[in-house]
Amino acid sequence: MDTPSAPVILVTGASRGIGRAICHLLAARGAQLVMVARDGAALQSLAAELIARGAPAPMLDVIDLADADAVATVFKQIFSHFGRLDGLVNNAGVLHEGLLGMIRPEDIDRVLAVNVKAPLMTMQYAARLMTRAQRGSIVNLVSIMGVNGAAGLSLYAASKAALVGATRAASKELATKGIRVNAVSPGFIDTDMTRAMPGTAHAKRVASIGMGRAGTPEEVAELVAFLLESRSAYITGQVIGIDGQMVV
Repeated sequence: MDTPSAPVILVTGASRGIGRAICHLLAARGAQLVMVARDGAALQSLAAELIARGAPAPMLDVIDLADADAVATVFKQIFSHFGRLDGLVNNAGVLHEGLLGMIRPEDIDRVLAVNVKAPLMTMQYAARLMTRAQRGSIVNLVSIMGVNGAAGLSLYAASKAALVGATRAASKELATKGIRVNAVSPGFIDTDMTRAMPGTAHAKRVASIGMGRAGTPEEVAELVAFLLESRSAYITGQVIGIDGQMVV
């Protein structure tokens, strides 16, 4: 068993966008990362970048988070290799756009499996490992849509609202064990997904932001990193918006 002195942190949805930025920042600050995503090539590329910059070699797991058995295996590997887990970032998520009346049952199953079931499972396994040391921090990435809702995003908003509720409930359950649980609620963030939007739709979203611009993945990563660190040791059960005063 390798027992690194650096904090061991698991990040889901690590290969791109916000997850990638989180991994870069945490690695730069010396964390021992466990990176999970579906895209193995992107994970390998990210790992090579981090190692080239002097970070500890991350553990990589290429899985579909909808696969409960695969999720369980990741945590068994973490315990076998490191014997502990200090931080969990539930970043992976599936976006679904569709008006009520046009949402297929299979869409509901997929979104809830990745956006709700998977984080519940990872929080459960993480809590078991963190309880051994009576400390740890869990950060769930939710969304402004899960807090305020938006037309055409009922399924996605429902899944993120469920994760908000799970965050607050878990924080109450785990506080006595020294484990903190918080959520970060991004607004419109400059990622590959948002850059692919049609120009008029993109401009409309930006116009709805009081600060007049999209946020960056790095700005979200800074907030996530803060919630993982001892500087935020008295913060738990919170849902913190990072949206530039966006109106939806």
